[in-house]
Amino acid sequence: MVSPQSLSSPNTSSLPAIVFDFGGVLIDWNPRYLYRKLFNDEQAMEHFLAEISFFEWNKLQDAGRPFSEAVSDLCTRHPQYSDLIRAYDERYEESLNGPIPASVDILRRLRLSGFSLYGLSNWPKEKFQVVRAKYEFFSWFDELFISGELRLAKPDPRIFRLLLDQIARPAGECLLIDDSANNIAVAQSLGFRTIHFLGPQQLEDQLLGLGLLTA
Repeated sequence: MVSPQSLSSPNTSSLPAIVFDFGGVLIDWNPRYLYRKLFNDEQAMEHFLAEISFFEWNKLQDAGRPFSEAVSDLCTRHPQYSDLIRAYDERYEESLNGPIPASVDILRRLRLSGFSLYGLSNWPKEKFQVVRAKYEFFSWFDELFISGELRLAKPDPRIFRLLLDQIARPAGECLLIDDSANNIAVAQSLGFRTIHFLGPQQLEDQLLGLGLLTA
């Protein structure tokens, strides 16, 4: 989905700033990649994730809670799952299935076209520090805004405003690419142009339609 505000074709004097989410857009993250190695039964794995409220728990790390504190707290509440909980901390990189190549290629093409590129991602501070050096494309961004470092997480409007203040651009000159409908809705309410990411081909098609990519 592209927000109602139109984006004119880029020219050398005025290019929109393009803001990328990471997980689900450029990086394939899913804790199930790890936990499928630890469970023989898919239903049992899903029961575990639901019982410990994994995704709600993980949001607190996105917002800056240290992993050591988070793991200790969850193990206290669910001692029967202590080993499984600690596994996510100790084997975090196994929850990543690597870059999404077609999305990274789109990022590369935008970079070569001269766009200012920014990352705005919900990611625990400690885990992003481990992963950042492993993927060259993180160095292509002008600046990265990582929720765990800022102690603010999307869709909190404050993290969007912080980005705008830092890059000194109005929201209307920024295009957010994100796979979360909630993040998209908040960004639109603040005046951002948006593309709700559904897949690399859809993203490429919409960027081509906006004149921001060339075939």
